[in-house]
Amino acid sequence: MAGRALVLGGGGLSGIGWISGILHGLAEAGADLWDADTVIGTSAGSVVGAQLTSGRLTPAELYERQLAAPVGEIAGHLSAAATLRHARAALSSRTPEDFGRKVGQIALAADTPDEATRRAVIAGRLVSHRWPERPFLVTAVRATTGEFRVLDRGSGVGLVDAVAASCAVPGVWPPVTFEDDRWIDGGVRSPANAHLAEGHDRIVIIAPIAAGGGTLESARAQAERLTAGGARVTLITPNRTTRRAMGHNSLDPTHRAPSARAGREQAPAHAAGVAEAWG
Repeated sequence: MAGRALVLGGGGLSGIGWISGILHGLAEAGADLWDADTVIGTSAGSVVGAQLTSGRLTPAELYERQLAAPVGEIAGHLSAAATLRHARAALSSRTPEDFGRKVGQIALAADTPDEATRRAVIAGRLVSHRWPERPFLVTAVRATTGEFRVLDRGSGVGLVDAVAASCAVPGVWPPVTFEDDRWIDGGVRSPANAHLAEGHDRIVIIAPIAAGGGTLESARAQAERLTAGGARVTLITPNRTTRRAMGHNSLDPTHRAPSARAGREQAPAHAAGVAEAWG
């Protein structure tokens, strides 16, 4: 499968803001990624990917949306106890499915906002609730088994539910119900899931979370594997200034706008590399 793939990784509301800023800044610098043949979105990246592929927003308009007051958002926070449970699950898991099942148990047992309230938040983020015509892939994990799932227009799952599942951080947000089961954050499989771009010959990966660990393969490792397979790949991760702007809690709505501004400022440094990879 030749063509250009844009991979957008997870990273909470800070990640949504930063990815949007990067995309706008790249477009300003003459490296517009809006014409990707395939867009792959995980968690925060699924929100941005849905906006990008809707055809209803320019990069500048998507960026401006991140600067607006976060009306309708709910602040989230991964508690110290939940963080410890995640760490224990990572240390005791031998496969991605094993880890997904263990954090799925955490998600199913957690005290969270109700599913309908959370779904309304996701619906409010999207300018369109219909799947786009061009390929757009959204990742999720089955909470009960750890199975990794790729959702798209042909999956039979609505776009809002797909994005809500991909954003369902275990222990913070409720798992999403469809197909008689519960589904959680696609970042449980990998922060970026860039492996799904295999087969494309030009790939740009924008990953708010650069690191991996345990069964979570990092975006950098996935980029290296894609490059070894013959693709032209550019990986963009947050610089030091961006990391400060994103704050310690990526689920805090007040961090979205500073992250977007940081992304826009960071983007020109990557424009030449993106233009070369995008060709």
